[in-house]
Amino acid sequence: MWIFGRKGASGFSACSTAAEVAQGIDASGLTAIVTGASSGIGIETTTILAQCGVHVIMAVRNVDSGKKVKETIIKENHDAKVDVMELDLSSMSSIRKFALEYNNLSLRLNILINNAGVMAPPFTLSQDSIELQFATNHLGHFLLTNLLLDNMKKTASESQKEGRIVIVSSEGHRFAYREGIRFDQINDSSSYNTLFAYGQSKLANILHANELASRLKEEGVEITANSLHPGAIATNLMRHHGFVEGIVNWVGKYFIKNIPQGAATTCYVALHPQVKGVSGKYFADSNIAYPSSLARDRDLAKKLWDFSLNLTENKYFG
Repeated sequence: MWIFGRKGASGFSACSTAAEVAQGIDASGLTAIVTGASSGIGIETTTILAQCGVHVIMAVRNVDSGKKVKETIIKENHDAKVDVMELDLSSMSSIRKFALEYNNLSLRLNILINNAGVMAPPFTLSQDSIELQFATNHLGHFLLTNLLLDNMKKTASESQKEGRIVIVSSEGHRFAYREGIRFDQINDSSSYNTLFAYGQSKLANILHANELASRLKEEGVEITANSLHPGAIATNLMRHHGFVEGIVNWVGKYFIKNIPQGAATTCYVALHPQVKGVSGKYFADSNIAYPSSLARDRDLAKKLWDFSLNLTENKYFG
């Protein structure tokens, strides 16, 4: 990543690591949920938040893997507060179970990091009969956020500390289907394109953050919602595309971020004082960036919100 080392307005660049953007930040007393926390940038995000004093709940599909990550973090940082809970974002019943259990624990929630995702698998339906990338990357996080929002509002009010919702998107949102969100063809296997469907789900992430930010602002709630591009990172997300993964590993030392660099923007948006009060923005390389015109379409964001709400209120896609 030495090619892209120029610092932006924040003072950070594509080369900045999560530890660097969080240096000197004391977040003791805050509680965060990180989805997909048992692999890739999720592990690094959890590690850095814990180092800053945050009590981190790792929301993971594989609890055993999550527990191993937790053990490693605590071994390196005996003061770390980390817990593991099961969450499968491709299953609405799992999401509802997680949210109910979390809220019943009487834990506060200051920071929600919607990090988990799948990238470009063959056409697959989720447990709720919805195309897997849309279901996991967007719809699952949409439902999770809605179910935890009352907790976040209460926490922000009682603690007098700003809540932050961080949604990990991707520059891949620029390569969605031409119309952006294919509301009438989400489950159309005949026209399914693995990468376009991934772009659609990442576009949905940004639209979700923007519409949520607007609604929170209208309510006068002290909670921000932002989306981000973590950077091109060689993680197991590309396991469905062996050739692409090989190319990435070959040229990676010049163009691809490592895991600490990949987690930097997430930690920046979640913790840094510079982001206080900033909402409805898209970040990259720990700086405010500019998404596609479709990602800035307010009408599309509202339509997606209503569409997502309808799907999450009904068990099966119809």
